[in-house]
Formats: sequence, structure tokens, C-alpha cells
Amino acid sequence: MDRTLSLEFARVVEAAALRSGRLLGRGQKDAADGLAVDAMRQAFDSVRISGTVVIGEGEIDEAPMLYIGEHVGAGGPEVDIAVDPIEGTNLIAKGQNGAIAVMAIAEKGGLLHAPDMYMEKLCVGPRGAGAIDITKSLTENIKNVAAKMERNVDEITLVMLDRERHQGLMKEAREVGARIFSFLMVMLIQLWNVVSKVLGCTWL
Repeated sequence: MDRTLSLEFARVVEAAALRSGRLLGRGQKDAADGLAVDAMRQAFDSVRISGTVVIGEGEIDEAPMLYIGEHVGAGGPEVDIAVDPIEGTNLIAKGQNGAIAVMAIAEKGGLLHAPDMYMEKLCVGPRGAGAIDITKSLTENIKNVAAKMERNVDEITLVMLDRERHQGLMKEAREVGARIFSFLMVMLIQLWNVVSKVLGCTWL
């Protein structure tokens, strides 16, 4: 892929961020999301790619723009695209910091064409690379990462979305000897999905 396209991709997410910012603090999370979607789609019209959205705002009957399967771009190399015009719409609505516009692009076939559903995700930074296995238990992964980093378990930090569906994982972490903000620290992120992974990889 032409590396000069990276600047064009940056402009696409920039357009989404700037336009949605017009509704910062106005309590209109859906409207802010709509502005971001519109801006991102319009920006794609001038990018020299033949892109297919494989992860987007939803299926074609649920999302008017940037739906899964939608084609974008002004023509060029075929690429797959994953987008989230705003991650953190509640943050925009409440006038808080931390919302981001997200996009990932790969050569055609390079991204998983995933349906709109919850997925199990597990990631670490470079120092923990090779130590995790999503088919293993959280306990095993915590111990393996600690061993790879030559640390004690109580020195490892987990970043986890604060969701009801994760209560079992939190309980398991505590059973390893973890306590929130004590031994094995579990930082609870309320609104972010992508950002929580970035934080985990940055801190490790």
C-alpha cells in the first residue's frame, strides 16, 4: 500500500473528530455520531482507494452510512476498512475529554469481516508478546505475562471495560490474589473499547 495515503487517512479521522466536536457538551450523542459519520464518509470521497467497510456502524439495514459492506473512496488499490467515527459518544455529549475517531485499513482480505457483535479480546504490549492465549483462562494469562516480564503477579496491571458481563473476569482476577488498586490492579474503563486496548499496550 502507498505509504503516502497515510496522510489522507489521517485527514479522514480528523474530519470526523472536528465535525463531531461541534456538539461537545450538548447532550446529543447520537447527533454527534451522525456528524462524525457524515464527515468521515465525505472525506473518503477524495481518497484514492477502493475501500470496503468490513467493520462499521452496523449492517446495511441498521446504519445509513459507513455500514458493513459499503464501498468508499475515489478509486485505487483495494483495501478493507474498520471504522468507529466516534468512540466515546457519551464523552462528547457530556463535554468530557477522551473521545476519539478510529480507523484501521489493510490490504483487501487483511481485516476480519466480523458481524456486529461482542467479541472476546485480549492484548498486551511488546514486553508481553507471545505470553497470552485467548483460549486459556485469565488466571493462566496473568501468570504467563508476569513470568514473561519477570515480575510478580501483583505488579501486573489489567485494563478492563467496566461492564456487567466482565464481573466474572474481575472475580477471577481477584481470586488470583488481586485487589482493585491494590495488588493486581484492575483499572475500570467505563466508556472506551479501543482506547482500553491502546492503554494496555502502552503501559506494558
